[in-house]
Amino acid sequence: MFGIAPAVMFVVVIAIMILANAIRILPEYERGVVFRLGRFVGVKGPGFVLIIPGFDRLTRIPLRVVTFDMPPQDVITHDNVSIKVSAVVFYRVVDPGKALIAVQDYLYATSQISQTTLRSILGQVDLDELLANRDKINKEIQVIIDEQTDPWGIKISLVEIKHVDLSDEMKRAMAKQAEAERERRAKVIHALGEFEASEKLREAADVLAKSGAALQLRYLQTLTEIATEKNSTIIFPLPLELVRPFLEKIPTNKG
Repeated sequence: MFGIAPAVMFVVVIAIMILANAIRILPEYERGVVFRLGRFVGVKGPGFVLIIPGFDRLTRIPLRVVTFDMPPQDVITHDNVSIKVSAVVFYRVVDPGKALIAVQDYLYATSQISQTTLRSILGQVDLDELLANRDKINKEIQVIIDEQTDPWGIKISLVEIKHVDLSDEMKRAMAKQAEAERERRAKVIHALGEFEASEKLREAADVLAKSGAALQLRYLQTLTEIATEKNSTIIFPLPLELVRPFLEKIPTNKG
């Protein structure tokens, strides 16, 4: 009887160990890729998963979105400007089987393809286009990377260019360009104002030319303004049209 008890205990312990190795609990954000004797069996989970110890191998693959902070990349734009660009890539695994079988290290492979694609796309655009159309370029990079990582079961959710680092010489050149552009706009606005003012003056001159009384009133108004604002003596020519009515009333001596 005492010889049987240790054997039973040994069997029970072995059974518990086998059962413990056979049970896996996977959370909602993970899946288990199962290989049986080296062959792909399927994707298990989430929750309770039972495998055959010694025959099955389970690898956990997370399904949550991964944020990859891309280090600054040296890029030469289409207009031969050297810049450093940093970006961030958001991606997740949508097919755990492909992510484990189709590529050796999907994390490293995704980071490398993201960096090379970023340099390739930015090398085809000018600096002004990069600064003005960043959203469009982000979308283009995202689409290209997503097409390349699709066979690996990776979905690229978003690509965002975070920072564009320019040299000091380029910053000074852009500052001068911006200042010149502001001066150009100011001159254009001033010229437009002068043009509109000249148009209004021409219209006013046409109105005054059609009415002698209006011209005389405007003349008298100008004299009043000058007398009010200026203290010095001003010699102002008196137009003949203003005194002509008085001259016509003076009788002439015919001798």
